[in-house]
This record gives sequence, structure tokens and C-alpha cells, in this order.
Amino acid sequence: MKPHLISRDNLENTSFMITKHSEPSFPKVWHYHKELELVLTLKSTGTRFVGDSIKKFEEGDVVLIGENLPHMWVNDDCYFESNSTLVAEDIVIHFREEFLGKDFFNTKEMKPISNLLTKAKYGIKFINLPSTIRNEIETISTYNEFDRTLKLLRILNSLATHKNYEVLSSEGYIKTFNKTKNITLDNTYEYIFENFNKPISLEDVANIANMNPSAFSRYFKRINRKTFSKYLNEVRIGYACNQLLEQKGNITSICYDSGFNNISNFNRQFKKITQKSPSDYLRQYTQVN
Repeated sequence: MKPHLISRDNLENTSFMITKHSEPSFPKVWHYHKELELVLTLKSTGTRFVGDSIKKFEEGDVVLIGENLPHMWVNDDCYFESNSTLVAEDIVIHFREEFLGKDFFNTKEMKPISNLLTKAKYGIKFINLPSTIRNEIETISTYNEFDRTLKLLRILNSLATHKNYEVLSSEGYIKTFNKTKNITLDNTYEYIFENFNKPISLEDVANIANMNPSAFSRYFKRINRKTFSKYLNEVRIGYACNQLLEQKGNITSICYDSGFNNISNFNRQFKKITQKSPSDYLRQYTQVN
């Protein structure tokens, strides 16, 4: 999953874009761009990839993606069946931080929004968002150009003052992706994301990076503030959580599908990362849905 840069430079004269997608499924394109992206999922379910975050998404989700943060929405398998009549719909607003001028959000009155845009570099999912805010996003395109600009400011201010949210990607990933722009690290992350559910050794990834294992291990830990094995386990457990929530199999089968080779290690890592056993995690989700 090498991230692809998507350029919208031909739209420089447009301060921001509003797009409604309605397709059999969302495109499977791992990509990034200069624009921030505000997404309201209207219809469809699946798995959302944001940086090194792998989470389930569902209807009504609102997510803000920062500039140059790789992301992708992948629908559930049922959307790709030959006889599927399912539809994937969302509203997407693309805008650059300076869309109202370079220093607009540096004013005192805009400080909450400025802070929101800074946090967005990790990706933000808003939790228990009032339906009024989702309705404003859904209807923004019905206003004239002046009023939709005011409406976007109101939406951003509402999101900036909403206290219940989840930061998606890790600091280590953001620093690595934004700081290095290094083809060696691009290839490393691509290899991890494509092979996390298979046996991967430190030597395998070090070879991709053209480094000896000990040097790669030190480098990876310095950049990501965690060891390679911990990083890999977090990716695998993130995937396992999605599989559990989507009821893709029992705990044992999901253990092996996620890349673990024994159930005891899977259970240990799952509890270490989520603070719950797989069965408790699933039980808690079932109780609140």
C-alpha cells in the first residue's frame, strides 16, 4: 500500500471543494494530499486506514484528516460481491489551512479552529457528535458560495469545541512520514501493511530498508518511539479488533488471520494493547450496540 500523492493544483482558484460520492464501493486507493479532508460517511461500512490506524467505520462517522496524512476507506467484502446492490455514500470537504488567507486562523478568535487543524495531522474521529453538526455537513452544498464559507467555519468551530474525539494515527508514524519522505521508509511501511498477517521477522524488514537488523532496530525505535515488534503487534491487533467487530470468525481463526502463530501470544498482546481480553472486548462492544 504505497501512498499515492493526489494533486488538486488545478483547483487553486477554489477555496474549498465539496463532493458527494455515491458508488458501489469506495476506491481502494491509499493516498495523501495537501488538503485537509472532512468526511461524513452517509452509507456503508468497512475498515478505515489512517496513517498506522486501522479501525472499523460505519454510517454517521465524521473524520477530519490532516494534510499529507495517508488514508483509505475499504468497504466490507459484501460490497464487492457480484450481486451486491449496496451503495457507499459520503460527503467530503477538501480545504487547505490557508483557504481564507495565510494568517486567518492565527487570530485570537480563530484559536480553537487553529488547534483543531493542528491536531488533525494525526486524523480525528469525532465521537457522539450531535446530529445537528452532521446535518450541517450534509447540507453545506445547498448554500451559495458566501454562505457555505460561513457554514464551513461554523462546522469547524463546532468540531473544535466538541470534547469527545479519538486521535487516530500515532505520533511516530506522523513524524516518520512527514519528516523523512524517504523511499526506504516508504517501502518499509508498504511491506508491513501488505504482509502484517504473515510471518515477518526483523531481518525481513531490515532487508527492505537495506540495513542490518541491529541498525534498523535502533533506527525504527528512535523514529517510532517503540520497537518494531511492538509496532507490528499494534497493527495486527488493530486488524483483529476490526475482524472481531465485523464477526469475521471466532477468536482462534482471527488470531491466525491477524498474523499470530499461537492463541496464547495473541491473547497476551491483545490485552496488553487494548486492556481487555478478546472476549471482553467483543462483549463490551455487543453490549453498547
